[in-house]
Amino acid sequence: MKKIQILGMGCPKCKKLAENAETAAKELGIEYEIVKITNINDIMNFGVMMTPALAVDGKVKVSGRIPDVEEIKKMLQ
Repeated sequence: MKKIQILGMGCPKCKKLAENAETAAKELGIEYEIVKITNINDIMNFGVMMTPALAVDGKVKVSGRIPDVEEIKKMLQ
């Protein structure tokens, strides 16, 4: 199972990133769990300075922007 982590304070961009990630995982047909990380200290522990950020299985894949569904699919494969 893939652990998809959305790092951000719950802003509209963070919600959009979560939606895109969920769509990408569903389209790939993979088992996944989405975890929203909203605590600033937890976000900083990932080394992320700009949100929203996306991590897969604990590894940050992108930060400071919202990748589209196709880009997220590549990160999940």
